[in-house]
Amino acid sequence: MGGKSKKQAASRKKGSAKITAKSPVHVPAGSSPPASKAGATAGIRSTQRRENLQRMLLAKRQEILNEIKGSIGQSLTEEQQRRLEAARDVGDQALMDLQRELGISLLEMRNRKRQSIDDALARLAEGLYGICAECGIEISEKRLAAVPFAKLCVECQTKQELLEKISKEEEREL
Repeated sequence: MGGKSKKQAASRKKGSAKITAKSPVHVPAGSSPPASKAGATAGIRSTQRRENLQRMLLAKRQEILNEIKGSIGQSLTEEQQRRLEAARDVGDQALMDLQRELGISLLEMRNRKRQSIDDALARLAEGLYGICAECGIEISEKRLAAVPFAKLCVECQTKQELLEKISKEEEREL
C-alpha cells in the first residue's frame, strides 16, 4: 500500500502543476494585459503620427501647387509678349529672356519639389515614410515639417553630406 500512496502523491503534484499551468491569468474587466496595452498605445501613436504626416504632406503639396498656378497665371499670353518684344530694344529683350528663363527654372524646381512630396506620400502609404533609409529610426516630425521629403534622419544626413564634401575635396586635389 505504501507504493500506491507515493504514486497518488506524485500524480496529485503533477495534476496540481497542470492546473496551475493552465490557470488563466487574471486581468480586471475592461483592461488588457500590459504588453497588449503598450502595443495598442504605440499603434495609436503610430496612427496619429501617420495622419499628422499625411496632413502635413498634403498641405505642403497644395501650397506648392498654388505657387505653380500663381506663376503660370502671371505669365503673359503669346500675343502680349509679341507686343512687348516689338516695342523694346535689345537690352530689354535680353532682360525679358533672362526673366523668362528664371521663371521656367523656378517652375521646374517647384515641380521637382511637388514630385518629391508625391513620392513621400507613396512611401507613407507603404509605411516607409518618416523612417530613416540608412539607420531605420523614426525621423522627427520637426525635421519632416522642415524637409517633408527627407529620407534620412539629421545624423545620417550630416554623415552623408560630410562624406560628399570629403569626396569633392579629394576630386579637386586630383
